[in-house]
Amino acid sequence: MAIEGRNETHSRRIRLGMVGGGNDAFIGGVHRIAARIDDKYELVAGALSSTPEKARASGEALGLPRIYEDFKEMAIREARRKDGIEAVSIVTPNHVHYAAAREFLKRGIHVICDKPLTSTLADAKKLVKAAEESDALFILTHNYTGYPMIRQARAMIANGEIGRIRVVQVEYPQDWLSEEQDFKQAEWRTDPSRSGAGGSTGDIGTHAFNLACFTTGLEVESLAADIQAFVPGRKVDDNAHVLLRFAGGARGMLWCSQVAPGNENSLRLRIYGEKGGLEWSQEDPNYLWYTPLGEPKRLITRNGAGAGDAAARMSRTPGGHPEGYLEGFANIYSEAAEAILAAREGRKPGKEVIYPTVQDGLAGVRFIDACVRSSARNAAWVKLD
Repeated sequence: MAIEGRNETHSRRIRLGMVGGGNDAFIGGVHRIAARIDDKYELVAGALSSTPEKARASGEALGLPRIYEDFKEMAIREARRKDGIEAVSIVTPNHVHYAAAREFLKRGIHVICDKPLTSTLADAKKLVKAAEESDALFILTHNYTGYPMIRQARAMIANGEIGRIRVVQVEYPQDWLSEEQDFKQAEWRTDPSRSGAGGSTGDIGTHAFNLACFTTGLEVESLAADIQAFVPGRKVDDNAHVLLRFAGGARGMLWCSQVAPGNENSLRLRIYGEKGGLEWSQEDPNYLWYTPLGEPKRLITRNGAGAGDAAARMSRTPGGHPEGYLEGFANIYSEAAEAILAAREGRKPGKEVIYPTVQDGLAGVRFIDACVRSSARNAAWVKLD
């Protein structure tokens, strides 16, 4: 019976390919770990680098059955195979996202893409069109939406526990680009031809923006942004202060920075409504602070007293055993797997299955575009395109 169980698991695994994410790419390793944690994928093919030599070396190091020199060849050949990939993970620099995703979408292969969606707003709109015209699913890996206590906060807000939202504050400071850097991750992230017009706004500001909207359920209508490139010679922003106006009247403030010494990945979210407030920190992710108006603060812990079903769905271990970045990423991959398996079997996934979509990606690129336009006009208020 044990052998049959393993065979059944193997047959249900989603055949996965990867574009980008070679040996020297941090995020490629993260995606591969995330895809393996719940044993719902099997990585069988890849075009892992922009050069044939690196692509082959990386594929051989991972023991991939099928190694390709470019993503278009991979999309064409995999679509023709009976055992071809069902989904592809795109973990390239931003400027490659559109072209790569388009090739797989038009062949009916599901796409799991790193954020931001694309490097330009024009490409983002074209990718939305390509996704809408395809039978394949599009999943964007805003991994922080997969954290259990973010799902807890989202459920509490939807249930009206803090009342109508008035104020949203979100910040994401880092310090790793406080000086000019010469390693690969810094090189492409500070090159507008590859990263897009946004530096910190695109790299981490989109995470903060997405998290605020995902958790509250609100949409940003307009913003006023003051963005800077503090490091001499840098061509994209490394710091931004952004005021937000949400539909329905709530107001917000977003700060993202990659030149804030003492901060590693200090993503924090604070939401205040008519009846109470919520506070969460990514560096202490298993805790959610809830303050009903006029009462003492209450600590809700992952899988602890007060945590509900929405958080439990995202949890793997008992309370007190920390879960974080990799598990949050894995939750997005597992939510995607549920949707992909449902599509394979001709059914719809359950309503509880939630993941960021191509529309969320478009909203993020609109955020970057609006920040750049606003700052160019001396932090004038602008509407999101």
